[in-house]
Amino acid sequence: MREHADMHISEITHPNQLHGLSLRQLEDVARQIREKHLQTIAASGGHLGPGLGVVELTIALYQTLDLERDKVTWDVGHQAYPHKMLTGRYHRFDTLRQKDGIAGYLKRCESKFDHFGAGHASTSISAALGMALARDAKGEDFKVVAVIGDGALTGGMALEAINHAGHLPNTNLMVVLNDNEMSISPNVGAISRYLNKVRLSEPIQFISDNLEEQFKHLPFFGESLTPEMERVKEGMKRLAVPKVGAVIEELGFTYFGPIDGHNLSELISTFKQAHKVPGPVFVHVATVKGKGYEVAEKDQVGYHAQNPFNLATGKPIPSSKPKPPTYYKVFGHTLTTLAANNPKIIGITAAMGTGTGLDKLQAKLPKQYIDVGIAEQHAVTLAAGLACEGMRPVVGIYSTFLQRAYDQIIHDVCIQNLPVFFCMDRAGIVGADGPTHQGMYDIAYLRCIPNMVVMAPKDEAELQKMVVTGINYTNGPIAMRYPRGNGVGVPLMEEGWEPLPIGKGEILRNGDDVLLLGYGTMVNTAMQVAEILSEHGIEATVINARFVKPLDTELILPLAQRIGKVVTLEEGCLMGGFGSAVTEALQDNNILVPVKRFGIPDKLVDHAKPEESFVDLGLTGSQISEQVLKAFFSSKEPSAVS
Repeated sequence: MREHADMHISEITHPNQLHGLSLRQLEDVARQIREKHLQTIAASGGHLGPGLGVVELTIALYQTLDLERDKVTWDVGHQAYPHKMLTGRYHRFDTLRQKDGIAGYLKRCESKFDHFGAGHASTSISAALGMALARDAKGEDFKVVAVIGDGALTGGMALEAINHAGHLPNTNLMVVLNDNEMSISPNVGAISRYLNKVRLSEPIQFISDNLEEQFKHLPFFGESLTPEMERVKEGMKRLAVPKVGAVIEELGFTYFGPIDGHNLSELISTFKQAHKVPGPVFVHVATVKGKGYEVAEKDQVGYHAQNPFNLATGKPIPSSKPKPPTYYKVFGHTLTTLAANNPKIIGITAAMGTGTGLDKLQAKLPKQYIDVGIAEQHAVTLAAGLACEGMRPVVGIYSTFLQRAYDQIIHDVCIQNLPVFFCMDRAGIVGADGPTHQGMYDIAYLRCIPNMVVMAPKDEAELQKMVVTGINYTNGPIAMRYPRGNGVGVPLMEEGWEPLPIGKGEILRNGDDVLLLGYGTMVNTAMQVAEILSEHGIEATVINARFVKPLDTELILPLAQRIGKVVTLEEGCLMGGFGSAVTEALQDNNILVPVKRFGIPDKLVDHAKPEESFVDLGLTGSQISEQVLKAFFSSKEPSAVS
């Protein structure tokens, strides 16, 4: 046992090495984790607040587990940076979220200690329960723990899993609630309010702050509490807040907490006790998001995740040159402007007010803003209910998160043909978040549903026009996709706030040699391709399709038949996407011309900078030009394309 020797975290290659460390050494490891965490995120960006808040929780939990055998599922993965450092990835931690580096979320293929991968919230308890049931079915013996944040606990899937686990008294499972009052934005809803009431109640504060000190001053106890007195202290906490323990225990769990999530001694003692209890166990841990970095503690929303920043001041590192506004800010500004003159407009978010730009609507028109928590299914059906009563619901949601509400889109919105406006942020390649967050599939999964209109802007000004279009369209559901990041730098609209004609594209350039059909972000790439081809004596017609459904066949089909060579460009999956829509239309109308499709192939796109992913996928203007030359104009020396 290394009672006095220092332990540098770089020496820890297996979490079981925590077993032999003293409390002082564990506290020093916690300090080193925070230092590395802060240094890495300040340099390259990433999720900041969540990991800082669970340093002691992670160390204490792993100090009481045998990670050669036991399993831990971490909800979302935002909070798993300390886990990565304790499981052999400290030396590569500075590659976090970079191409070929460590992923920002858990990935089973990255480490044997990443027992379950996740990038979406509320999955950990279901996965852990599945592992526990498999263990029991095979007659094996190991512990299974799910760590979930109080924000993720608002997700219906987590509550479904708790309901199931509570009815399995012979299945050993521990659920650790990391209660920091936050998800990405402040949590909403009755569950969040109830937990907050408990963790801040006067009895809990009194007991947490004073009870241990009072015990220590009693004769025979001294500086440390015996296990028996620890149990007495925990029991008195339970008596002080009978409601929360009673609610959890009525659901079939044995309840421990609330526990100070930054007191290693108390955490270790509680986890050891909880591991001995048979059946489902619920450990309620109160933490501070951003713990140890004052700037992040004070601004828990802003420092949930950060681009590179100055560690001393906490301020972002300024860009070398001004950038156009981000798409989500243009969306938020435009919607707020329209909502100010239309009280029927209701913006809806699933715990992503800041990320979607709807925080601007909340600030200006709070009565026209709804945050449902991490509950995408509820958000969509809520919007359907609003639409039934003549409101204009606008669901602002990431493309990858809308996948979670697919049945509600079909069953509650499209079958009833209700005028719900879906605004899908982060559509396409999102970069460092990797496969769980890539918005690859919305074109394919929406265009196949009857009654749905699907559109995408070529730039931020056209996004504004499409927001107007979506608000004005009342014949049924309509969806708009737009990318992560900054616009292309075109002037924003100051007038001309009229809707676009549904299902109509536009010609941006004329040429007789090849027809380039761009959708959304790839329209600008199509224009780049046309310029390069022109240098080789090939003139292209470029169409901004605007709508994938309904497709502007009146515009596209005659041009395709006349020109005879068609290229489609999209930032989405090729299977079932925009290129498929064009090909289907050509086939259905017996226009048998060659078509070359560019988009995301049938593969997962890993974390990297978006520009790196575009190169890997062959989707840059120069790469597409070369492929077009090879496919259609082999005599034009494609090797000359740079």
